Amino acid sequence: MEHRVLGRTGRQVGVVGLGAWQLGADWGQVSEDEAVATLQAAVDAGVTFIDTADVYGDGRSEQIVGRFTKGRSGLTVATKMGRRMAQVPSNYVMSNFRAWNERSRQNLGVDTIDLVQLHCPPTPVYSEDAVYDALDTLVAEKKIAAYGVSVETCEEALTAIARPGVATVQIILNAFRLKPLEQVLPAARAAGVGIIARVPLASGLLTGRYDEHTTFADDDHRTYNRKGEAFDVGETFSGVDYATGLEAVRRLAPLVPAGAVMPQFALRWILDQEGVSVVIPGARNPSQAASNAAAAALPPLSAEVAAQVAAVYDELIRPQIHHRW
Repeated sequence: MEHRVLGRTGRQVGVVGLGAWQLGADWGQVSEDEAVATLQAAVDAGVTFIDTADVYGDGRSEQIVGRFTKGRSGLTVATKMGRRMAQVPSNYVMSNFRAWNERSRQNLGVDTIDLVQLHCPPTPVYSEDAVYDALDTLVAEKKIAAYGVSVETCEEALTAIARPGVATVQIILNAFRLKPLEQVLPAARAAGVGIIARVPLASGLLTGRYDEHTTFADDDHRTYNRKGEAFDVGETFSGVDYATGLEAVRRLAPLVPAGAVMPQFALRWILDQEGVSVVIPGARNPSQAASNAAAAALPPLSAEVAAQVAAVYDELIRPQIHHRW
């Protein structure tokens, strides 16, 4: 698998990683055996970057990832912190950072976490000097090797990129989310900040497997968060109306190269965007993990195909979401 530098961490990572949200919660039940098998399939396929968070299954995802990675070399594990308390700027202080970090280090079974990201905090947090001072302290103490941010909006990303200690920015980027291409990716490239592309398949819409009759489990965020009832609606189907998303996928389907499947096409499109360090599709089983990783072997898409993706976005998606995030 192709490797790229993960921003200011200086680490080389495989361009297709694994998002471990599914292994913790909010996507229906995944047994620990299935979670471990999924991690193994991903690593066997060349994945070296695993992204989790302290709130995925209230630590379950971190614990599973920690047990799996113990004693393995060549892997980079990133986690996120900040959403275990009320989402107010006053909670983003050193004492809480220490508590969150200690819990994550215990869950992962490590002394130093490779990368810790603020987990989509309130917008004012990205502008607080004290926040970055606290994160710099954790680096100096070797509690974390590097830090980054996970953002909801392009403006939040640009604010974070301007900070010299920010190694990475994690942002929603897919064929239904083109706004980051305008300013965020160029700014990140100029600053040497890595881009971690999350929600790359628009919560499964860009797999092409869903239709008007598809239903999801009650404990799946694609059921309970369609209007942002639990967290930012942009995290569910990238904020795109479900019916509109289905129509967009039907228009994109003819663009899939021979021998590939729709998810691989969607992931390849992201990898073609200059400045992307790693894309982190989730997976619920080994076959999904292996298939996603295979997207790295596809040749870059043509300029004509890229233009057609943009045309579908402009007609169907842009009016709904471009102004929002």
